[in-house]
Amino acid sequence: MPSRLSLPAPAGARAVSGRHRAAGPGEVGRTHIAALDGLRGVAVAAVLLFHAGHLRGGFLGVDLFFVLSGFLITGLLLGEATGRGRIGLAAFWGRRARRLLPALVCVVVATVLATWAWGSTEQLRFALDDTPWVGAQMVNWHYISEQIGYWNASDTRVFAHLWSIGVEWQFYLVWPLVVAVAARGRWGERIVASLAGAGSLVSLALTVSLGAAVDTTRAYEGTDTRAAALLLGALVATAPVRDLVRRVPRRAADLVCLTLGCGLAVAWAVTEGEKAPLLFQGGLFLHSLTAAVLIVLMAQVPGTWAARIAGGRLPRRLGELSYSLYLWHWPVYLLLLPRLSALGGWGATLVAIGISLVAAAVTQRFVEDPVRFRAGWARGRRGALAVVAVALAGAVLWATVPEPVPGAGTVDVDQLR
Repeated sequence: MPSRLSLPAPAGARAVSGRHRAAGPGEVGRTHIAALDGLRGVAVAAVLLFHAGHLRGGFLGVDLFFVLSGFLITGLLLGEATGRGRIGLAAFWGRRARRLLPALVCVVVATVLATWAWGSTEQLRFALDDTPWVGAQMVNWHYISEQIGYWNASDTRVFAHLWSIGVEWQFYLVWPLVVAVAARGRWGERIVASLAGAGSLVSLALTVSLGAAVDTTRAYEGTDTRAAALLLGALVATAPVRDLVRRVPRRAADLVCLTLGCGLAVAWAVTEGEKAPLLFQGGLFLHSLTAAVLIVLMAQVPGTWAARIAGGRLPRRLGELSYSLYLWHWPVYLLLLPRLSALGGWGATLVAIGISLVAAAVTQRFVEDPVRFRAGWARGRRGALAVVAVALAGAVLWATVPEPVPGAGTVDVDQLR
């Protein structure tokens, strides 16, 4: 999952520390709040530990990503609507593509090559099958239509984690259109808030209905069911909620943030995936609502201890790497962890995380940042051409990789879960 899955600060901008002023009207999504970077860092750490088998409920970190994305994207859209009187949709989608596609393309190409070299026959076959759907940002619906259970079949698929990136992209295509129409006029933000709240409740109803099935992949990976988290984030980015939260005294905000943070930590520690009886009966929704309230308190109440802690150097730096780190970690785990069994569970995990961090840092330094900040080679059409060239190389690679022979090789993946 998604998303860094949020909007970055402009080149050279200084991150706002935990002791920041509250974001004013139209500033949510433009003001860079270090605490939100830190929350991304905590979320990606939870996902990494979950996929290595060390944190049962760490998959809920993806929901925190979703809420953050809904909050920041909606704040930016509303800020543009307030400041300019309209939303430049083409420019918005262009920024999203420039921010997210280059790293994704590079990771997909490198993963296909690595799976060809070191993966099992089954892993390579599934990687080639999934790649076009990843390129179309529809891999979540591919897994749903093929009835590929998230909870029991992802160990053979190097792109299994990209379902959440597909959900984010689909949200980015639809929600800005809604905001562009609804945010017009004096009551625009109230209308957006109403739509986000109503949409999250509809999404909850769908989750409850679909979550009763034997295979919960449809409820877990569907864009409509996971929209609740994104829309709750969008809801708390609107003026009615921001204005209400600004009235909360700092001491009260600290107490609430502590309570909510402990609640999230407990959920991540004890929730056992689809085995959790209430997960699809409101549990995911409650988790996302908790995250949304925590986020808006950190963004709107200046100087809370929660924001200072989350905005510390380590979680903030991890959050800045979170997008590339999320992209890299699962292929690294799948291809590497079975070969590190001699190091033991935690030893193998630390090595795999270390390699993922290095890959993420290199990707950020040489791919993400140059394209985002318009380095010389990435300015104008050259950056787009470079990404297209890598994508075409990936398409050629996908078309020319030999069809794997069934039974040619296997990899032990027992320790991945």
